[in-house]
Formats: sequence, structure tokens, C-alpha cells
Amino acid sequence: MSHEPSEGGLIVDKPSGPTSHDIVALARRALGESRIGHTGTLDPLASGVLVLLIGRATRVAQFLVTDEKEYIADVRLGVSTPTYDADFRLKAEATGKQAGADAHAGSSRGFRLQAEDLDRALEQFRGTILQTPPPYSAKKIAGRRAYQHARNEQHVELKPVEVTVSALEVIRQEDPALVRLRIVCSSGFYVRSLAHDLGEALGCGAHLEALRRTRAGRFSLEGAVPVELLATQAESARARMISIVDLLNHFGSVTVSDEGARRVAHGNTITPDQVVLETAGGATAADRPVGIIDSSGTLLAIAKRRADASLHPLTVLV
Repeated sequence: MSHEPSEGGLIVDKPSGPTSHDIVALARRALGESRIGHTGTLDPLASGVLVLLIGRATRVAQFLVTDEKEYIADVRLGVSTPTYDADFRLKAEATGKQAGADAHAGSSRGFRLQAEDLDRALEQFRGTILQTPPPYSAKKIAGRRAYQHARNEQHVELKPVEVTVSALEVIRQEDPALVRLRIVCSSGFYVRSLAHDLGEALGCGAHLEALRRTRAGRFSLEGAVPVELLATQAESARARMISIVDLLNHFGSVTVSDEGARRVAHGNTITPDQVVLETAGGATAADRPVGIIDSSGTLLAIAKRRADASLHPLTVLV
């Protein structure tokens, strides 16, 4: 069945197992659209909110990738792994091999931890901190991904990155060696690194056992499309797409005159007299992004508001 090309956003509930690229490839086949990206990778182990950008919406990714993220994480205390997560351990168990002495910093059997010790250790990871990415990560070192160096047993020096953790709390600790955490953090934060560093702080070793992203920016699991629906009922999934304008409705927006629309199409600055209507949003201050819309409601560009009230296009979509 033929259909018009899609554009906008689709919030998908990624299952544990496939990579984020696998989900993008599935969406390309299901929706018949080659231009699909996302706003933040989830590791294969992780599940939850994956924001897909489709068609022209891929051009606004830079304005969404920095959105705050929220996770529910299960951290296994007593055992550390080279990958900082359970992937290494599970593969070793599946092949019937021992994980290796270098993968362990103790045993989770008989592990005991006082609640006050855990709270004290977690406190150092709240607020704005420096965090070192995991050795098995997509960070580029000398033109290659860090995980490529790690797989070849090549040591690389990963530089700490400033990140912000606005919420970090224990949800439960039913198993003494398994802690469930709720984390709200800035873009660029690695939950795997948190698990590993928490184990180091406690002196027992730790790794990430399970991870679920419950929110990316304004988008939560509540509005997410199951992968099964995308795979088997593509038109139903398409009906749940979010328009480009709605993807960015937390920005301020302005509707411009026909002259303003012509100017922005050529990347020219918009002057205040070419603005017909302004809608307040969360980003109307100078040097913050603002959407430029024409009289038909089409998003033409993302612009930066200057101190003199003019609007300079950052990304033109037409």
C-alpha cells in the first residue's frame, strides 16, 4: 500500500537485546523511509524510551539529544566486569566458561551492605560531577571507537566528562547484592559507569544488571510504541507519530509573514517587523532556540534569538 513520506518523531519502547541501530533499521523497513535517526543510543542490554526522528525531523536531532534522561537501573554489587554491565558475565555463562579473575572484584554470594553505607556512597554521585566513560563505549579515541580498542586489549585514556545527576535514589534492595536505583541525569551520562564507580566506592565491585529508560526529555514510556506494533502494524505506529512542531513545542515559536518565510528559506535573519505571532515556550531568552513557523503551521527553521530581538536561523528545514 502506498503512502506519503513520513516525518516527525516516534517514541519506541526498545526491548532488551537488539541495538538501537537494529530498531532504526526495523523502522526504515516498516515505514518505508530511509531518513531515520534517534536522539540517544541505548545499549543492547537496555530497554525503554528510544526517540526516533523520521524524515525532515532528523535535521533537528541536535536540539533534542541534550535532553535530560530518566532511568531505572539494577546494580549488582560484589562483582565487576570489563564492560561495566552484565553482558560480559551473561556471555561467559552462556558458553559455560568462567568470566575470568580479572572480571571479578569479589562475589555477590553472601554479600551484605548497610543502608547507610550505600546512601553515603551514592551521595558523591549527585549534582554536577566528572564521570569517566566506560572503556567499552562509542567514544572516539584517535579516530576509533573506545570499544574497538578495548576488544583488542589496547589501553586508552578516556577523559572525564562533566555530567549532572539531578536525582539518584534507592527504590529497593530486596536482594542484599542487587540495588534498584532511579536516576535523572544529563545527556552524556553513563549508567554503566555509575554502577562501576559505585562498586569502587563501596570497595566490593559492581556492574549494571538491567537498565530501563523511562523518559527522554518530555517523552516517556506512557506514549511509547511497542516494537511489535511497529513491526506488524506499521500504519498504526505511523498514526502515533509526533509532528516536528510538537517535538519542539518546549521551545518558543514565532509565526512569520510571507516575507519572513522567504527570508528564512534563504537563511537570512528575521527582523521583529516580520513576526506576525509569538507563542511563549520554555526557551524564549536570547541565545536560545526558537521555532520559525509560516502561516500554514509548517516549521521552517530553528533560530537563535539575538539580544536585538532579531532571529538568526541555525537550521533551515525547507
